[in-house]
Amino acid sequence: MARPLRETAELNLYRHKSTIKILVGLIAILIVVVSVYYNNFIVHMLKERERNTVDLFARSIEFMAEQGDHANVTFINENIIKSNTTIPVILADQMGEPTLDYLNLDIPENLPEAALYEMLRAEIVNMRAENEPIQVIYRNAANQVEHVEYVFYRNSDLLRQLSYYPFIQLSTILLFGALAYLAFSYSRTAEQNRVWVGLAKETAHQLGTPLSSLMAWLEYLRADERTQQHEALPEMAKDLEKLHLITERFSNIGSVPVLELTSVPDMIHNSINYLQKRISTKVKITVSSVGNDLRAQLNPHLFGWVIENVIKNAVDAMSGIGTIDIRIAPGSNNTVYIDIVDNGKGISKANIKKVFQPGFTTKKRGWGLGLTLAKRIIDHYHQGRIYVKQSEPNVGTTFRIVLRS
Repeated sequence: MARPLRETAELNLYRHKSTIKILVGLIAILIVVVSVYYNNFIVHMLKERERNTVDLFARSIEFMAEQGDHANVTFINENIIKSNTTIPVILADQMGEPTLDYLNLDIPENLPEAALYEMLRAEIVNMRAENEPIQVIYRNAANQVEHVEYVFYRNSDLLRQLSYYPFIQLSTILLFGALAYLAFSYSRTAEQNRVWVGLAKETAHQLGTPLSSLMAWLEYLRADERTQQHEALPEMAKDLEKLHLITERFSNIGSVPVLELTSVPDMIHNSINYLQKRISTKVKITVSSVGNDLRAQLNPHLFGWVIENVIKNAVDAMSGIGTIDIRIAPGSNNTVYIDIVDNGKGISKANIKKVFQPGFTTKKRGWGLGLTLAKRIIDHYHQGRIYVKQSEPNVGTTFRIVLRS
């Protein structure tokens, strides 16, 4: 005998999809952290390298000031000072006021001296905030300090761009990942819908032939004088009518829903009248309604299916003994609330989010599809909501259905 559907690997994977998502999320976070850390490490190394370059620039100025050898000065000027083509620098006096010596700044030519000084002062403020300046010490022949200047600098454009790179990279990856996730989710949902519709249509088709045969046999028994008065015939007729209704329900799945403004209490009473003779006599079902005429947009066949599924689950949770209280009340924003309250064994917090997943069941022979179908019918066909409002182990569970009125 084949294993129950709830034990298949596919449904186990479905039930553990939250764990898989968390695992994938943790791996993604780890990749992000490693990427940012490595990028920051490279940025730090380049920053140290640029500071060493500026320090060499400052030492070169000192060397040029001390040297009288024109050849050495020319060599230093051409090969060290002018070789800096990427790092913006400004030479300032010991008071921090700029001189007119600067490199790699985007300053217009023929700028008036006053405006040039203002621009250099503004640049020094920004440079001071970004990096500590480097001293240039001028000494006399006796190696005594005559005066001090400072080299202010900021990071090169390459270093700045590199520091922003991980954020641009991660933003691009996140955007692409979000679009891919939405595309795959839409594709998966569409595929699931096709599977549900195909399964429902095929089930309706397979039920149709034996159902027609059974209805013919029922008519034969009604026509036979020996059996036409048999007390079982009315119950057989009800069950065949129910089977016919179930077939219609399966046929309706996948079709454009036809919703009618219907009395909610009447619909629930009809479902209870059918179920009452087919569940334990030790289960008491009560219905209370706030208001005399509570109506909602319903598909009677599909909504009846939902009520039957939820009540059957409640009966199973109570092991055939207990009470089920159905409360109907008007809600906000033109809605109707239906609370189905049982005093069964309840649902653990860990399982509350799983009760509507395909394959989730606590019954030995259950398929775990009843509440899944109920949620699809309410959410997708009626544009409403069904959820576990409250549950406590060994106390009971409350399912709430919200419908548009």
